[in-house]
Amino acid sequence: MACDLWLVPLVDVLCHSPDNPFAEELALYDRALHDAGLPPVPVHAYMPGLSGDVAPVAGFDYDALHFLRRAYLLQLCGLVVTPVDELGGDYEQLLEMFESTAQSSHLVWHYDHAGAYVPVDFPAPLSDDELLAGGGPLGSSHALLRELEFVAPAIGIDPANPPLPPVPPAAPTSLEEPAASVPLDDSPFARERHVWLGLHQAATRSLAQSSMIIFS
Repeated sequence: MACDLWLVPLVDVLCHSPDNPFAEELALYDRALHDAGLPPVPVHAYMPGLSGDVAPVAGFDYDALHFLRRAYLLQLCGLVVTPVDELGGDYEQLLEMFESTAQSSHLVWHYDHAGAYVPVDFPAPLSDDELLAGGGPLGSSHALLRELEFVAPAIGIDPANPPLPPVPPAAPTSLEEPAASVPLDDSPFARERHVWLGLHQAATRSLAQSSMIIFS
């Protein structure tokens, strides 16, 4: 199944518009951040080069996303990171055995089809009944980037000099349709690397442009 990542510019022209389609989500995220003693989602009067248009930044399939999450958990828990052809029982065992570790990870503990990452730095994903009912735990773009940099060497990526990111999807893909076919490299971790590059591009731009990352 397809998974798209979108960047939502956190600028006045979008966020303070009466037609802002993300108004309810931003209010929900602000409440969760406030309850955690954190600053609200940053909204800027102006950011050079940003018009307020929401745009896709990456696309991949859900299985590949879980492949990368599996690699991160293995690396974090001091286990050998091995390539796999399909998700099996070892991933479910990892999630069960290291549940608290998984729930403290911005990369792992996040809904696949909803939710967001915001450019506010906090150590663990935020979660409450409202968030879980609306879109899942709220993640930090800063923390996501740190976790991506941590797992990068295990899948053959130099986080200080990563390959070029893949081209974003040309058009939105629905949940039911397969992800767009993309050329993968010949690494045994090709699928993990493809997802890593997309997430890294999203996290980097989220911080550089003060944008929110959303899954769809």
